Amino acid sequence: MRSPWATSKTRYTEIPNVDVLVVCEKNSVAQAVASALSGGGYREFLMEGVRCFSFTREGRRWVVVGLRGHIMDFDFESKFNKWDSVDPEVLFHLKPIRVVRSEGWRYVEALKALGRRAEEVILALDADPEGESIAFEVMDVVKLVNPHAEFKRAWFSSVDEEELLRAFSELKKPNKLLADKCFARSIIDLTIGASFTRLLTLHVREAKPYSLPRGYFISYGPCQSPTLYLVVERALKRESFQSQRFYRVVAKLKVGDRIFEAEHVKGRFNSKEEAEGVKSRAQLSKKAVVEAVKSTRTVRAPPKPLDTVELESLASRLLNMRAKKALDVAEELYRRGFISYPRTETQIYPPSIQERLKSFIGHPLFGSYASMLLSRGAKPTAGSKDDKAHPPIHPVKAAARSEVERVLGRDGWRLYELVVRHFLATFSEPARLEGKRYTFNIGGEKFTFTTLEVVDEGFLEIYGYEYPRVVPHLPVESGCEVEVLGVEVREGQTEPPPYISESELLKLMEKWGIGTDATMQDHIQTNVERGYMYIESKRCIPTELGKKLIAQLSLYVPDLVKPEVRGDMERHLAKIAAGEEDMESVVEKAKEHFLSQYVKLKEHIHEVAQSIAEVARKSIAEVEEKKVKRRARRGKRKTSSRRASRGLRGM
Repeated sequence: MRSPWATSKTRYTEIPNVDVLVVCEKNSVAQAVASALSGGGYREFLMEGVRCFSFTREGRRWVVVGLRGHIMDFDFESKFNKWDSVDPEVLFHLKPIRVVRSEGWRYVEALKALGRRAEEVILALDADPEGESIAFEVMDVVKLVNPHAEFKRAWFSSVDEEELLRAFSELKKPNKLLADKCFARSIIDLTIGASFTRLLTLHVREAKPYSLPRGYFISYGPCQSPTLYLVVERALKRESFQSQRFYRVVAKLKVGDRIFEAEHVKGRFNSKEEAEGVKSRAQLSKKAVVEAVKSTRTVRAPPKPLDTVELESLASRLLNMRAKKALDVAEELYRRGFISYPRTETQIYPPSIQERLKSFIGHPLFGSYASMLLSRGAKPTAGSKDDKAHPPIHPVKAAARSEVERVLGRDGWRLYELVVRHFLATFSEPARLEGKRYTFNIGGEKFTFTTLEVVDEGFLEIYGYEYPRVVPHLPVESGCEVEVLGVEVREGQTEPPPYISESELLKLMEKWGIGTDATMQDHIQTNVERGYMYIESKRCIPTELGKKLIAQLSLYVPDLVKPEVRGDMERHLAKIAAGEEDMESVVEKAKEHFLSQYVKLKEHIHEVAQSIAEVARKSIAEVEEKKVKRRARRGKRKTSSRRASRGLRGM
C-alpha cells in the first residue's frame, strides 16, 4: 500500500494522522519552519495540490502547510452584485459576508483534511494585523471539522532558525482585536468602494453622447482616491505656475590652474538693465579681492533604522525601483531568509541586534567594516516609531552577492545591499562636513563662491548613496587677489514645481494615514492600472481622466478625496486593535458618514457623470489604440520569428 506521506501529485484518499498542524502564509516560509523544527528531517507530500511538510517532533506527528495569503474575502450576497438592478445606495445597509477566494478552495479543502484530527493548530502567519486576520480565517475553516482543536499563535520577524525555534517555544493566543481591525477595514472599504464605483460607472455609462462602453468602469477607492488627490494637487500647482524671467551675473575666476564661477550676491535680478549695470562695473576690474572666507562645520547624522515606508521611499529614490516592486522583492528576501520581516513601523532595534552585526565579520564585502564597528563597541541609532510588533528591517543572513542573485536576480541583490548598507550605517559615526563661502570684491560688486569638503566620512563610507557633491576649498584667504577671466549676464526662467515623486507620495500617505505600510504601494499601483496616473522618471503624473475625476469629486464631495478623512478613519481602526472601540461601531460610523457623502454626490451625479464621460471616452480610445498597436507589434515579432525558424530549418 502506498504511504500517505510519500510525495505525490495526486489527491489523497487516505488522510494522514496529524497531531500538530502548522499554517504559514507562504510555502517558502512553511518550508523554512519545517526545516527549523525538524532539523532538516522533514518529508514532502501534496494534499489537494498543496505542498505539505511532515515530520515527527517529541513523539507527535507535525504537518506544516503554506497558504498564498488570504483564503477569504468579504463580498455581498450574489443577488446584490447585479449592477443594473441594484441601487448602489442599498449596499450601505447590507452586512457583507465572507466568501472563499476562487484560488482559495484547494487550501480550504487541505486545511479541513489536515485539521480534522489535529489536537493543536499553530498559526504561523505573518506577524502583523493582516496575518492575524488570515489566522482567524484558518481558525474558522478548521472549526468546521474540528471544534475541539486548540489554536496558538507563533510570532516571528525572520525565518532564521534560531528565531523560529524561539517563536515556537513562546506561543501566544490569537489576537481577535488585531484581526477585527483588518476585517473592519475590509468591510468599510468594500462598502464605500463598491457603492461609489457603481454610482459613478452607471451614470457615466449612460451619459450622452460620450457613454462609457460596457466592460469599463470609473473606480473610487477610499485609499486609492485620496492618493490620487495628492498627485493631482501637485500637478495643478505645476500647471498654474507662472514662469518669470530672471538674470544672473556670473564672474569667471582663476586661482592657480583652477577655473571656477562666482555669482553676484544678489542672486537673481528681475531687471536685465540692472544686471547689465553690475556686469559693466565688474568687468572693469581684472582682479578680484577676497573680502571674506566664512567656514561652517556641519554634522550629518547616520540614518535611523529602516521601516517599510522608508525602505520603499529609498528604493524609489536611490535605486529607481518602484515601491510595489521593492516590497515584493523585500518579501522574497524575507521568505528566503536574507532579511527580517519587511512590513514594520518600528525604528528601534532589539538588544539582540549586535548578533546580526557580528554575523558580517567574515563577509567579503562588508566584513572589514563590520569588524571596525564591533571593535569600537558601536551602538545603533534609534527613531521614535515603534509598533511593538517587529524590529526594523535588517539583514538576517550575511549573504554573498552570488548567493542572492542566484535566487532573486540583480534586483534582489540591489535591495539586499541597500538593507545591509543601511543597517551598517545605523551603527556608524556621523559624517562631518566643512563648507566655505568666499566673498569677492570685483569692481565694487560682491560675488560669492561656495565649496564643500568631507572632513570625516563617518557613515558615508558605507552608505555612499547619500554622499554629497564635493567642491574642494580654494587655497586663498582674506586679502588675496585672484584673476578675473570675464563677467557675463545669463538669462533664465523660474521652473515650475516638479510632479510629485513616488518617494514623496509615500511619505505624504504615511503622514495622512492613507493605507498601511503593507498597502500604500498597492494604492499607487491601482491608480496606475485604472489609467488615472502613470510614473515616469520617478515622478507621478496624473492623466486627464485622473485630474477630471478628482476635480469633480473635490467640487461636490471633497470629503471623498481629502487625505485627512482617511487618516481619521485609520485612527478609529487603530482603536479597535487597542480595545478602545468595537468593530461594529467603527464600521457603522464610517458607513453613516460616507452615506451622507453618497447622498450629496447623487444630487449632482448627472453633472459629474457628463463631465467625466467625455474625458473617459477619449482615454478609452487611447487605451484601445495602444492595444491595437501592441497586438500588431506582437504579430510582426511572431511572423519574423517563424520566418527565422524556417530559415534555420533549411540550413
